[in-house]
Order: sequence, then structure tokens, then C-alpha cells
Amino acid sequence: MPDYNFLNALVSQVRRDILRMVHKVNSGHPGGSLGCTEFLVALYYEIMELKEGFEMDGTGEDLFFLSNGHISPLFYSVLARKGYFPVKELESFRLIDSRLQGHPTTHEGLPGVRVASGSLGQGLSVAIGSALSKKLNHDDKTVFVLMGDGELQEGQNWEAIMFAAGNKVDNLIATVDLNGKQIDGSTDEVLPMGDIAGKFAAFGWEVIVLEQGNDLKSIIDALKLAQSKTGKAKPIVIIMHTEMGNGVDYMMHTHAWHGKAPNDEQLENALAQNPETLADY
Repeated sequence: MPDYNFLNALVSQVRRDILRMVHKVNSGHPGGSLGCTEFLVALYYEIMELKEGFEMDGTGEDLFFLSNGHISPLFYSVLARKGYFPVKELESFRLIDSRLQGHPTTHEGLPGVRVASGSLGQGLSVAIGSALSKKLNHDDKTVFVLMGDGELQEGQNWEAIMFAAGNKVDNLIATVDLNGKQIDGSTDEVLPMGDIAGKFAAFGWEVIVLEQGNDLKSIIDALKLAQSKTGKAKPIVIIMHTEMGNGVDYMMHTHAWHGKAPNDEQLENALAQNPETLADY
């Protein structure tokens, strides 16, 4: 049984990390990071089977790839809180020569990061390759990937979606962060994508629709359902409805905070809505 008191406390702390990181350098992407906080906390603390330490090849453990790499503040916070590197290092976010760049990179060897990401539309292809590698090596663990809904406007995704179904990549669980917003406005205003769940189903995927994508129990239940469907000749996708900027009232229900940092007063307001629970860095 998940410890929801701990998980909710961790969600609050991760939100604080995100807000403080982007505020310090007046740069970064808080909106999507806050919207996916519950998901990544649930994934790393309740769902994935992980080894102690970090090995780049990831043999014998579940793997996660962040395709929408601009939500790196969330990724870095969860990795640090999970013990991949010191929490204190979060202070170096987006600084020159830091391992914690605006988009995750691999050349500095940051534990937990297996691929540079943020060039949108590529993460699913990487995850498919990793999942096929596991199959070839008789590794029974699962590959997870998180994508933004806006990046589904990139054509490479649809080639990958077709490929995964056609090749029965059934050790893959993809999640689409469906918040309906991107940097220039709503996804419908920028480029409407219609029925995303229906499109995945038409391409031959097993589709799970998660209406409460900011509720820990709903997320954990959806991920466990997805796990139960692996190994059945279909890749799996969770269409996860979230609210961009979740947990900070003035950042919600707008695309304005996709890529904007809070000022001093706004930071204090946001932190007051998310109490310190595990100690700030």
C-alpha cells in the first residue's frame, strides 16, 4: 500500500524545488514541471524497479526517458530526492558548467540521465529502441517514456507510434501529458490534434485514459494497470489529463507559465501554497 502521506509531502517539496530553481536563474519551465510532479513522484517511488546506483546501460531495471526535456526542473528534483546525486546540486540549475542544464544532457555524466532530450518528438523513438534492446537481451523489465501533448505535433512521433505497434513493442509504457497548452497558447490554437487517444488506438496501441492526472492514487492505479498489460503484443499509452502549473493557483488554467520564472513576490506566494516537508536544498 503506498504511503500517501509521504508521497504528498514529497510532491510539495518537489514543487518547492522546481519553483526555487527557476526563480534563482530567472529561467526555465515551471508550468509543465508542476503539472507532472505527481506523475514522476509516483513513477520513481512506487512503480519502477530500480537498482542501487546508476549504470548507463540499465540492464535488469526499469528505464525512464523524459522526452519533453524542458521540464527538467522536475526531473532533476526527483532524481536528487531519490538519491542519484546530492540535493544541494539543484542550486546549480542552468548555471555555466553545471551538470543540470535547461534540457538534460549526457556529456557531463549526470546520474539518472541516459539521453539528451528537449528536441521535441524524439523521446518515444529512443524509448522504443531501448525496449527492443531489452527484448534482444532477454531483459524482462519495462521502459517508460513521458511526452508532452504539444510535441505530438512533431511527425517523427507518428512514425514511432506506427513502428512500435507494428513490431509489438509490448515492454513499453508511454505517457502523454495532456494539458492542452504549449508555449504559444492552447494546443488547439497552435495545431489541433483531435482525438489523441483514438489515434493511438487506431495505430494499434493499448490505450488507458487517466482523467485525474494530478491525483497520486489515480496515477498509481493507471500505471499498475498499464504494467498488467505488458507482454501482450501491444505497446501501451496512458493519456494523462493534467493541469499546467498545478499546485500554484496563479499558474494554473493558463499557458503563460510554460516558460516563465516567478519574481520574488510570486515565489513567496507559490512557496506558501506548498509547505516545506523534507527540507529545502
